[in-house]
Amino acid sequence: MLHLNLFIMGCGHHRAAWRHPESTVERLGDIRYYEELAQLAERGKFDAVFFADGAAAENVADGPKWYLEPLTAMAAMSRATTRIGLISTVSSTFFTPFHAARMVASLDHISGGRMGWNVVTSMFDSEARNHGYESMPGHDWRYARAEEFIDTCLRLWDSWSDDALVIDRQGSYANPESVHRIDHHGDHFLVDGPLTVPRSPQGHPVLFQAGASEQGRDLAARRAEAIYAVAYDLEASQAYYRDIKRRVRAAGRTAPVPIMPGLVTYVGSTEAEARAKQHELDVLLPPMDALRQLSQYVGQDCTGWELDAPVPSLPPLEAFTGPKGRYATVLRIIHTEQPTVRGLLGRLAAGGGHCNMVGTPEQIADQMEHWLMNEGADGFNLMPPSLPGSIEDFIEHVVPVLQKRGLFRTEYETTTLRGHLGLQRPAA
Repeated sequence: MLHLNLFIMGCGHHRAAWRHPESTVERLGDIRYYEELAQLAERGKFDAVFFADGAAAENVADGPKWYLEPLTAMAAMSRATTRIGLISTVSSTFFTPFHAARMVASLDHISGGRMGWNVVTSMFDSEARNHGYESMPGHDWRYARAEEFIDTCLRLWDSWSDDALVIDRQGSYANPESVHRIDHHGDHFLVDGPLTVPRSPQGHPVLFQAGASEQGRDLAARRAEAIYAVAYDLEASQAYYRDIKRRVRAAGRTAPVPIMPGLVTYVGSTEAEARAKQHELDVLLPPMDALRQLSQYVGQDCTGWELDAPVPSLPPLEAFTGPKGRYATVLRIIHTEQPTVRGLLGRLAAGGGHCNMVGTPEQIADQMEHWLMNEGADGFNLMPPSLPGSIEDFIEHVVPVLQKRGLFRTEYETTTLRGHLGLQRPAA
């Protein structure tokens, strides 16, 4: 069975979606917009909705990216839904474990056991300078901090046993012997504990990660309970999938650890109609905006590149110091398609290098099934090019095909995100 998440991003993942005459750009500050998207995904029986997050506002003229703080938004979205999971990005570089553990555990209580947290180490100097750093700390330092951050949060969630609450009005509210300090004294954090929030419905909210570097893959394989991935095509996805599954086994783990690559879909009654929807958004993207996005992906100024010339030579992956997953995808697109700069920009316009599937519901279901059956994915993190239109197309037309083939649920069978993903609740 496939796992499906809706990755909510502004008006959609296409950089020009906000420019469309029918876009939702005026509603991005309206919590009802996000509640409606979550309700739509719940109607489609998705596992979860997911918010990425960033800590810097750059090139604001190019279009919206971040708006409402995701953990705050999810408190409201949890009250507008009953079954669908809710996943928010949490930066281990900028949060502290006690703060993060308290907020995410609170949301697990509020939602009745539907929270997940996507732990990232953050990426850009502009974000670092909003949190007291002159520049982004080094890769090794960030991953060491992430490891300690995760460990500390898990220990805080375990600082209350499941049976800690007594609620005896004539005696104790909680059993002191079932609530304990963690006394963590590490390289990055000093945390006495216990947490101020009793143990949450899932025990631990579900830990997602998206490691692409060696350290990222290693951390994901040892600690993540589900993994987001960047995959341009099936071959790239298979290589990542097989490597992560091997690392999971080497770590002595038997949990399923589902892997969900990002997926951009354009759905039409014919392939021509689907491609027309793609073209309708592509033509709205100003080249200079796209070149600025490319500059961020490749770590150099691309604004002077000639649009109809071949893509200039780029450093090899091992020499690149920025986020390696997206950069590796850019290199793969260039090697495989040998596009002009304009062609590369179009390829990155929606999803930034994630897989694009364009076609009829049956064609898209065929490809998704092929990935599922050939070690390419356990599911997908859907990145609609426009919202809500593209996800409505997917839910109304692709989901029924997947359900008819027995590849996706027709009803929820559980009430928690752990249950949707087939994961066990950790013991206290």
